[in-house]
Amino acid sequence: MSTREAILTAAANVIREKGLANATTREIAREAGCSEALLYKYFADREEIYLGVLRERATRFDDPDELVGTRHVADNLVDLCIPLMQFYVDSLPTTASVFGSPELLTAWRDGLTAKTGGPRSPVRSLERYLDAEITLGRVPRDVDTAAVAALLCGAAFQAAYFACFDGLDGVPDDEALAVRMVTSLGYTSPSVQPLLLR
Repeated sequence: MSTREAILTAAANVIREKGLANATTREIAREAGCSEALLYKYFADREEIYLGVLRERATRFDDPDELVGTRHVADNLVDLCIPLMQFYVDSLPTTASVFGSPELLTAWRDGLTAKTGGPRSPVRSLERYLDAEITLGRVPRDVDTAAVAALLCGAAFQAAYFACFDGLDGVPDDEALAVRMVTSLGYTSPSVQPLLLR
């Protein structure tokens, strides 16, 4: 791992454990095992370190393209919702901290706009997946894929928020919750039915 990567990893750990306000360059340097002066060899200031964490160390939600046309749509959605909840659990502490700094939020937003990433990425990924399944005739054409994607991501985000609030590293019973999220939208398959408490 390069020195720059070590600094970003250290910064991500400090932000996650102590919050953005307490993620001083001194704390980051201590976590990285280097001097504060060395930080400035790689980053102009503390804000640039934070932006590096947000852009390069943020947890990613995998694109579900490889699931198109495989298994049952309900099973695929369940299998997408489980890591989606973990994605939000992993990323919430860092991204939530940014909202306390208007300047940092603006810089992060501008950087994400240029890369077409950001918090809308999971919603767009799920929507693309459902649109592709419509094309294959596996999802009815009248399904509002944008709404379904937003509902699933919203439910996953809320579950992650509660987990983070409770100090947990993951959503309890995430598989059962994912099944309930998917089936509540009317998507069922033989393999998810046994998990339903009905």
